[in-house]
Amino acid sequence: MFGPGVVILGTKYCWRQGLSAAGAGLAVLATCPASAARHRTSRCGRWIPCKIYVGYSYCCNFFPRVSWCILSGPFLLEHPAIALRVQSSFSKRQRCAAAELLWWWGSLRGLQLSARGSCRTVGSFGDITACKEGDSDCSAGKTRVLRPGLLSESSCHGLKGMKTSGRVREVFSVMLTLFSVSLLQELIMESQIQSVFTDIGKINFRDPANYYLIPSVPGLASNSVASAAWLSSEGEALFALPSAAGGIFVIKLPPHDLPGTVSVVELKQSSVVQRFLTGWMPTAIRGDCGPSDLPISLSVHCLDHDAFLFALCQDHKLRMWSYKDQMCLMVADLLEFMPVSRDLRLAAGTGHRLRLAFSQSLGLYLGVYMHAPKRGQVWSNGKVNLLGSADGFWRCSVGVLQCKADPVFVILRNVAGQWNQVFVQPLPEEEVTVRHDQDPRETYLEYLFMPGRFTNAAIQKALQIFSQGTERHMDLTWDELKKEVTLAVENEFQGSVTEYECSPEEFWQLQVEFWSKFYACCLQYQEALSRPLALHLNPYTSMVCLLKKGSLSFLVPCSLVDHLYLLSNEHLLMEDDAAILDDLEMSRDVVCLVQCLRLIGESISMEMAFIMEMACSRLQPPEKAAEQILEDLIANDTDNVMEDIHSKLQEIRNPIHAIGVLIREMDYETDADMERGETHPLNMRMNLTQLYGSGMAVSVVCWGVCKIATIRFLICRDLLILQQLLLRLGDPMVLGGGQLFQSQQDLLHRTSPLLLSYYLIRWASQCLASDVPVDTLESNLQHLSVLELADTTALTTHKLVSSPQTIVELFFREVARKHIVSRLFLQPNTSLAETSLNWPHLITAIVADFLPLLWPSNPGFLFPECLMGSCQYTQLQEYIRLLQPWCHVNMGSCCFMMGRCYLVMGEGHKALDCFCQAASEVGREEFLDRLIQPEEGEMVSTPRLQYYNKVLRLLDMVGLPELVIQLASLAIMESADDWRSQATLRTCIFKHHLDLGHNSEAYVALTQNPDPSRQLDCLRQLVVVLCERSQLQDLVEFPYVNLHNEVVGIIESHARAVDLMTHNYYELLYAFHIYRHNYRKAGTVMFEYGMRLGREVRTLRGLQKQGNCFLAAINCLRLIRPEYAWIVQPASGAVYERPGASPKRSHDGEYTAVPATRQIEILELEDLEKECVLARIRLTLVQHDLSTAAVAGSSTPEEMVALLVRAGLFDTAITLCQTFKLPLTPVFEGLTFKCIKLQLGGEAAQAEAWDWLAANQLSALVTTKESSATDEAWRLLSSYLERYPSQNSLYHRCVINKLLAHGIPLPNWLINSYKKVDAAELLRLYLNYDLLEEAADLVLEYVDAVLGKGHQYFGIEHPLSAMAPMVWLPYTAIDQLLQALQESTTNHYNVVLYQKLHDKLEDYHQKVSLASQDRLYRHY
Repeated sequence: MFGPGVVILGTKYCWRQGLSAAGAGLAVLATCPASAARHRTSRCGRWIPCKIYVGYSYCCNFFPRVSWCILSGPFLLEHPAIALRVQSSFSKRQRCAAAELLWWWGSLRGLQLSARGSCRTVGSFGDITACKEGDSDCSAGKTRVLRPGLLSESSCHGLKGMKTSGRVREVFSVMLTLFSVSLLQELIMESQIQSVFTDIGKINFRDPANYYLIPSVPGLASNSVASAAWLSSEGEALFALPSAAGGIFVIKLPPHDLPGTVSVVELKQSSVVQRFLTGWMPTAIRGDCGPSDLPISLSVHCLDHDAFLFALCQDHKLRMWSYKDQMCLMVADLLEFMPVSRDLRLAAGTGHRLRLAFSQSLGLYLGVYMHAPKRGQVWSNGKVNLLGSADGFWRCSVGVLQCKADPVFVILRNVAGQWNQVFVQPLPEEEVTVRHDQDPRETYLEYLFMPGRFTNAAIQKALQIFSQGTERHMDLTWDELKKEVTLAVENEFQGSVTEYECSPEEFWQLQVEFWSKFYACCLQYQEALSRPLALHLNPYTSMVCLLKKGSLSFLVPCSLVDHLYLLSNEHLLMEDDAAILDDLEMSRDVVCLVQCLRLIGESISMEMAFIMEMACSRLQPPEKAAEQILEDLIANDTDNVMEDIHSKLQEIRNPIHAIGVLIREMDYETDADMERGETHPLNMRMNLTQLYGSGMAVSVVCWGVCKIATIRFLICRDLLILQQLLLRLGDPMVLGGGQLFQSQQDLLHRTSPLLLSYYLIRWASQCLASDVPVDTLESNLQHLSVLELADTTALTTHKLVSSPQTIVELFFREVARKHIVSRLFLQPNTSLAETSLNWPHLITAIVADFLPLLWPSNPGFLFPECLMGSCQYTQLQEYIRLLQPWCHVNMGSCCFMMGRCYLVMGEGHKALDCFCQAASEVGREEFLDRLIQPEEGEMVSTPRLQYYNKVLRLLDMVGLPELVIQLASLAIMESADDWRSQATLRTCIFKHHLDLGHNSEAYVALTQNPDPSRQLDCLRQLVVVLCERSQLQDLVEFPYVNLHNEVVGIIESHARAVDLMTHNYYELLYAFHIYRHNYRKAGTVMFEYGMRLGREVRTLRGLQKQGNCFLAAINCLRLIRPEYAWIVQPASGAVYERPGASPKRSHDGEYTAVPATRQIEILELEDLEKECVLARIRLTLVQHDLSTAAVAGSSTPEEMVALLVRAGLFDTAITLCQTFKLPLTPVFEGLTFKCIKLQLGGEAAQAEAWDWLAANQLSALVTTKESSATDEAWRLLSSYLERYPSQNSLYHRCVINKLLAHGIPLPNWLINSYKKVDAAELLRLYLNYDLLEEAADLVLEYVDAVLGKGHQYFGIEHPLSAMAPMVWLPYTAIDQLLQALQESTTNHYNVVLYQKLHDKLEDYHQKVSLASQDRLYRHY
C-alpha cells in the first residue's frame, strides 16, 4: 500500500479508496471531537479508539517563498474505529513516520478532550515500533501473526495505547496481523489487501498479555493528560505517566505471547536508584517531590537501547530522563530564553507543549511552546519567536507550525527562518441579503446548502436545537437534510403566527425573521466546528493538515497571481521583486498593478459585485457591467480611492505589459487536448488506479480549483474595471502613447473571456450533481451505445451522504483524475520513483492539469461529455447556456450536447435544431470527430453523412420518427452524389413514414430509392405492414410503376407461405387484379385459393370460403370473352419456389429431388362450374355431418359420392353423379343397403333414418301412423328407380343383387317393376341365387303373359298372335330351371313344379306352332 506517494485524506465512506493500489501516501482518518464525544459511552473505563489510516511518502521541502491556502470542505469524520494498514517492506525511516503520526494523533485526542473539560475519557496512543518476526520466511500473498522479538526491517508494528478515567487507568499492547505482499511487484487489487486490523475484533483487550489495570492512588497525577509510550528493542511495551509528586511512572508490559509480569518504575529526582514496584505505594512512604515538578507534557526518544524521556513541567523547566540509567540527565529553565515578568515566573505553567522531531540529516529537534497570556513563545533548539496567544503548537522535522487564535496560520520554514502567511477559508457571511423580489426560503436554502459553505454536522446540530430536541437527525443525505430544515422552519413559522391573515410584506418579513434565526444557529455551529485544534505536517510529503473541531482542512500552495492578490499591503510591500519575475522593473509594475486591483476590490460594495454577477449570469457583456461599476465607484468615491489608483498607475512603467503578464498567468488555454487513451503496463496502471481517488482527495482538488476560480474571477473583474478606468483617463503618460487602441482591442477582449471562463468554472464547482435513478442510467447507456460513447465515463450512481457532490467533483472522479495521473506518472521514460510525490508539487501539478480540462476555450470536451454520460442534463444545459454566447470553441459539440439534453427532456424539435446546427462543425472538432468514427465493416461516407447516421440512430432509439424523417430528408441533400447513402436514407424515411401510417409518403420514398434490392425490401415490408393493418385499399390503389410484377410476386409468395385463415393475401391479390381489370389473373388467384382451402383448411369455414372462391373465379371468367375464359389449373400439392429460399433436404440430410415438370392443364368455365358444384356439395355434406370435414375438403367426386351415400344424402349424391357424369350404381346400392338395415334393425335405426330421409326429397312423403321409416326408404328407392332409368335395367339389377345377396325377399313392387323392364334378367337372378320356386312361378306367369294373360305386367304390348309381332322366351334360362327342377327329385314340390312348367311349355309350344302356321298361311 505504500511507497512514494502523496497525502490523501478521506472520510469513513472512502478510506479504502484513499490510496492507490500501488501508490502511496500518508492518509489519516481521525474523528472530530463532536462525533468522538457522541460515541463515548457512559461506562467508566470504556474507550473506543478512533480510525487511523497510516502511510508513508518521501520527504521533500516546501516551496520557497510561497503562500498557502486553507481548503476547508465538508470533510466530516465520523464513526470511530481503528484501521491501520502497513506494508512489510517498511524501512526504519518509514516506521518512524508512522510512529510519529500515531503519537501525534494520540496526543491530539488527549488535548481535544481536555479542552472540552472531560475527565472521563482521556487517552493517547503511543509510538509504533518495529518488531521482528524471526528468521522464518513468508511467501507473498499470505498473512502471518507476528511475535515480538529482534529488530527487523520487514516486521509488523505493535500498537500500544493507554486510557485513563476518574478512578481507573488502563494500558494495553496489541500485536496485529500483516499482509506481506509488495504491491510494486505483484498485481493485486486493493480490495484483496487485508488491513492489519482485519482480526482486531478477535483480540481480547482484557487478556493479561495485552492489558494492565492500574488502580487510582494518590501517587498518580489525576488531572494530567501527559503521557508517552514506546516499544523496547526486546518487544516490551512501556508507558510513561506523570506522578503527582513530580516524577514519572514507567509501566512495562512483557513482550507479546511471552510470559512475564508487569513492572512499574518511578523516576524521581530525589533518587537515582532503580526501584521496581510490583504494586502502587503511598506517596508518603516513597518521599515527596514539589508539585512544581509535575510534568505537563511528555515526549520520548529511543536511541541505542535506551529511552530518553523529556518532561516539560509546571515550573517552566525541561527535564530529560534516561530510562536505562533511571537518572535525570538535564534540567533547563526555559524562562531564560524569553523575557518574563515576576508573575509569570511564580505562576505554574498549564498550557505548555513539548514536541520532538528527528531527522537523520538534521538530528533531533525539540520544539517547545511556552504558554503565557499574550506572550506565547515558540522555542526550537535555541531559536525563539515571540507570538501572541496561541491555541496550539506542533512540531515537524522541517519547521515549526503555529496556530493563532484569529485563526491565521503561519509556517516557519527551517531554512530561511521566516514566517509565511496562510489564507484561511472564511466563515460564511453573518447575514444573508434577501431582496424583496426573492423568496426567503429559496434564498436561505440556496445559501445554506451551497457546497463548502456549511458542513452537514453544523446544519444537523442547528436543526436539533431549532427543533427543540424533539427529534434526532442522524446520517441524513443532503436532500433529506434540506427537506428536514424546510419542514422545521416552516413548522416553527406556522406555530408562531397567530393571525390568519397578513399582508404579503408582513408574511415576507416573518419568513426572513425565522429563516435568519435558523441561519444564525447554523453560523454558530459552523464557527464552533471550524475552530482549529491541531496542525500536522508530514515530513516526508510536506503536506500540512489543519484538524478542526468538525472538519479537516489542507494547506495548498498558491500561484503567483493569487499570492500577490491575497497578500496584505504590508506583506506585499515586503515581497521580493526578484521572486516574481526575472525582470525587476516588470516585477515592480506587476506589484503596483496588483495594488491597484486591491484598491478597486476593497472599494466594491456588495451591490456593485452583484452587478457583475448578474451580467455573467444573464449573458450580458462584462465590459458594460465593469463600466457601470466604475461609474458607481467614481460617484461614491468618498475616500479618494480613484486618486490613489491614479497615483499607483503613475508608478507603473508599462501598464499594458503588466496587464498582459497577469492575463497570461491566468490563462489556461492550450492548443491541443490532453492525450487520450495511452497504453501503459498493467502493473503501473494498477499501482496508480486509486491515487487521489478517495472522496476526500477529490474534494480537496476540486475545492482548490473552486478557490482559484473564485479568486481569479475577482482579479479579472477588478482588472476589467481598471481597464475601463484606463480608457476613461486616456492619459498618454499612463497608457504609453499609442497603446490606447491596443488596450481597447486586445486586452479588453482577452480579459472578458477570461472573466467568463473563471465564472463558469466557479459555477461548475458549486453546482450540485443530481442523483440519477438506475433506470435513467440504463437508458442513457443505451443511447450512448448507439453513439459509441459508452466507454467514456464510468456510469455509476453515487450516494451523497455527508455532503453533496458537485459536477466538477464528479468529473474529476470519473474522468479527469485518470487523465491527470496518466500525464503525471505514466509518461514514457518516467518511473514512479523518479516522479515527485511531494504534496505541494503534486497538488499544484494536479490542479494545473485539471484546470485546462475545465477551461471552456480548450479543444478538449471531456467535461461536457462526462456530464452527458452521468445524466446531468439540467447542469449541462446551464453550462452550455453560460458558454455559448462568448466561447467559439467546440460550438458544434455544445450544440450536439444541448440537443441530447433537449431529447431527454422531451423537446424533440429543439433537439433536432441543435443537431442540425452541430452538423456544420463536423470534421472541425475533436468530439464530433470521435462521434463519427465508422464501425468495423461499415461503409465509409462523408463525415457529415456519418454524423447524420449517428443522430438518426439516436432519434430512432428514442422513438421520434417525425424527427428522423426531417433529418433524413435534410441529409439527402448532402448525399446527392452518393447513391448508397441515398438508398440508406430513403429506406429510413420509408420505414418511419410507414410506422407513422403515412402510406402515400412511404410509397413515394420507396419509388425514389435508387437501390433495387432495398427497394424490393421496402416493397415487401409495405405489403406486409399494410396487410397487417388491413389498409388494403391503399395497397391496391398504388400505381406501382415498373414494380407491378414485383408486387404480384411478393403477394403471391406471402400468400403461398402463410396460413390461409389468418392472412388474406389471396384476397388482396384478387382485389389487386380486379382493380386493374385483369380478370383472368383474378380468377386464377381465387381458384388457387379455393384449391388450397380444400387441401389445407378442412373445416366448415374453409369449405364455405372455398365455395366463395370458386364462385368468384367463375364470375371473373364470365366477365371476359369466351375464347379467353380459361385458366391454367395449379398443380395439386405443388411447392412454390420463393426467391432466396434454402434448398430442401430429406430426413437423412440429402437434397430432395426436384419434381419433374407437370403437364399444363387448361380449365375452362365449365370445369370451374363443376368444381363449384363439388365445393357446394362438400359444404352440404359437412354441414350435415361435421365429422366428415377432415376428408371432404380434398375428396374427388367419386369419393364424395361414397361419403354422401354413407351420410344418406342420396339426392345430393345423384346431383354430383349427374354433374360429373358418374353412374348412379353406388347411390342405389347404398340406398338398398340402408333399406336392408332398416328392415332388419330396431327402433333406434328407425329413429335415425328419419334424419337422412328428411334430407332427401320424396314426391309424396307419407307420415301416417301406418308409415314407417322402412316404408319410406323403400318408397324412396322405388321413386329413384322410376325417376332415373338406366340402360339394360342396371339400377334394378344392382338393387336386386344387393337384396338377394343379403337374403332379403324382393318386394312385390320391385318384382313387378323389374318384370316390366326385364323379366328374363329377373329369371336369371333367381337362378343365380337358387330361387327355383320363384323362378318357376315367374316362368309360368311369363308364359301366360306371352300368351296374352296379364301381358301388361311384363311390359309386353302384343301377346302371341299371328297378327302381332314375334314374341320370345328366355329358353336358356328356362332350360336351366327345368334341369335344376328335374335334378332335385327328392323335393316333391319341385317335381310338381317341373311338371307344371313342362305342361305350360307344351301348351305354349302348341300355341306358338298354331300361331306360326297362321302367320305363314297369311303370309302366303
